Amino acid sequence: MNIVILAAGQGKRMHSNLPKVLHPVAGKALVAHVIDTARHLSPQTLCLVYGHGGDAVRSTLDAPDLTWALQEPQLGTGHAVQQALPYLKGNGTTLILYGDVPLIQTETLKRLLHAAQDALAILTVELADPSGYGRIVRNDARQVVRIVEEKDSTVEERRIHEINTGIMAMPTARLSEWLGRLSNNNAQKEYYLTDIVGMAVEAGLPLRTANPKFEWEVLGVNSKVQLAELERIAQRSNAEQLMEQGVRLADPARLDVRGELVCGRDVYIDVNCVFEGKVVLDEAVEVGPNCVLKNACIGAGTRLAAFTHIEDAVVGPDGMIGPFARLRPGTELAEDVHIGNFVEVKKSRIAAHSKINHLAYIGDAIIGSRVNVGAGTITCNYDGANKFQTIIEDDAFIGSDTQLVAPVTVGRGATLGAGTTLTKDAPPDTLTISRAKQISITGWKRPVKTKK
Repeated sequence: MNIVILAAGQGKRMHSNLPKVLHPVAGKALVAHVIDTARHLSPQTLCLVYGHGGDAVRSTLDAPDLTWALQEPQLGTGHAVQQALPYLKGNGTTLILYGDVPLIQTETLKRLLHAAQDALAILTVELADPSGYGRIVRNDARQVVRIVEEKDSTVEERRIHEINTGIMAMPTARLSEWLGRLSNNNAQKEYYLTDIVGMAVEAGLPLRTANPKFEWEVLGVNSKVQLAELERIAQRSNAEQLMEQGVRLADPARLDVRGELVCGRDVYIDVNCVFEGKVVLDEAVEVGPNCVLKNACIGAGTRLAAFTHIEDAVVGPDGMIGPFARLRPGTELAEDVHIGNFVEVKKSRIAAHSKINHLAYIGDAIIGSRVNVGAGTITCNYDGANKFQTIIEDDAFIGSDTQLVAPVTVGRGATLGAGTTLTKDAPPDTLTISRAKQISITGWKRPVKTKK
């Protein structure tokens, strides 16, 4: 089997420098959704016909299993498939897909391919408002006889509600023959792929139709309004799948999954959360409102409070994170770690039962178990040119407003007094303190503004 994906259009109504097929839905380019669906069908050839913004399209999507066919200039869908013809293999079936119809489902395409055995199979759907679509014209015996584009249709034909989705499958040998006979004798002076329907009727080849399970599978994108509509459809579908798996959502309409979200049992997700890349939430994880997680793994029983941001990080089980916490790339938290409000952690490993509850920055650090880090603490890990590591061993206590000037080590069981600026290693089981001597000056008066 061959699959051809048409992705050469400019998309003028998008009013964007970005090629239409690269605009994202659910965190992935429109055409990338189509490519992933096509791969599930294991085609012998997967050919992408590209044109407008070709360099950007190729650099974004290029993969070993893709064959590329350039359409320049763009002279219609039939002309686009003609560009792919030299790359099509065998005497089997060719399936035609569209790079701006991202939500088509694998099962729908399997039904279409089954109907295409020794026939031309067309994916059609009945729409309440068919405006803008080509219509399926049938004879009195309900057999498909042709497809007419709306711009070329009569008033009577425009009353037809069964529309052509553009997705079709047919024997490759027949397709090759028909493409050579296409003409541009129409209002748009383009080569319509749909003209092959009349050729199939003329040749006596059976015409069959298949239908998608959902109308939204065949919705295309030609404007930012339609892009937004498909985004909500995709997100609602994501939400329904999650709920079917047992996830409790505070509001399915206020969820954005822009990648892959994997959830264990009894996961709860509050409103306005965004999940990007691959995110794994283990059993009984609770995600508070307005959280953003990207490429993160959250252990069982952990609670993420509101406005927590986590990227490229791992959080162990039974943790408490946030509110307003930020875990940056390279962060690894073990069991029962508490990261509180306005705490930022970057490229650090924190062992079990340690707590950093308030207003702190921890970067390039290794922190042991049962460590308490006081409010206002920072690791001074950057000298303006290089990064250095801070090590805090088990059971250490770091007083508030402490600066640890890396590279530095705090020994096991050590205590740092509040306000300490640590520039040398602190020995274990010892109080280390560095601060200016406190003095009180009697008779001192605050300066006052001079009257003008």
